[in-house]
Amino acid sequence: MVYLNDHIADFDWEKALPLLSEQRREQTLKFKYELGRKTCAGAYLLLCEALRKEYGIMEPPVFEYGEHGKPYIVGHPDIHFNISHCKEAVLCVTSPRPVGVDVESIRSFKDSLVEYTMNPQEIAQIEQATRPDVEFIRLWTMKEAVLKLTGEGISKDLKTVLTGKEQVQTIVNMEKNYIYSIIYG
Repeated sequence: MVYLNDHIADFDWEKALPLLSEQRREQTLKFKYELGRKTCAGAYLLLCEALRKEYGIMEPPVFEYGEHGKPYIVGHPDIHFNISHCKEAVLCVTSPRPVGVDVESIRSFKDSLVEYTMNPQEIAQIEQATRPDVEFIRLWTMKEAVLKLTGEGISKDLKTVLTGKEQVQTIVNMEKNYIYSIIYG
C-alpha cells in the first residue's frame, strides 16, 4: 500500500515527537533544520499508520539495518517497507515483498549531474523532453527506487541502474511539484 503526505508545510513535528520510537525521535532531532525534522517524523508516522491498518501493529516500530543500510522492522522481517521524503512530500510503501521508493522535488539540474548519472539513451530522453527537468527527476526517482529495492544505495554506477526491464510505477504531480517512483521485487 502507498501512503503519501504532501502537506508537509502543515505538519507539526513537535507534536509528533511523543508518537515516535526513541530511536526515530533521536534521528529526527539530529536534523538541524525544521524541514528535515518534519520529513523524518512524517515519513515514520506514515509507516506507523500502515502497520496499524495493514498488520494491527500498534507499537512504534524499531529498525535494524541490513548490510547496505536498508532498514527492516525488528521482530517483523516479513514486512517490507520503504520510505522517502523531499520538501514537498513524504512517502511510505508497505508490501509483502521487497519494495523501493523515491520521491523528489521537481527542480533544475546541472548538466554535469546528467553526464555523471545518465547513460546516452537517458540523456537523449531528457534532451528531447518538453520538460527536461521533469524527465531528469523521473529517471532519477526510478534509479533511486531500484537501488533502494536492492538495498545498494547510490554506490553503484548510476548509468547502468535501469535496464529497461524494470516495472517501475512513476507518478508526476506537477501541481505539488514532486515525482515519485515505486518498484516491487
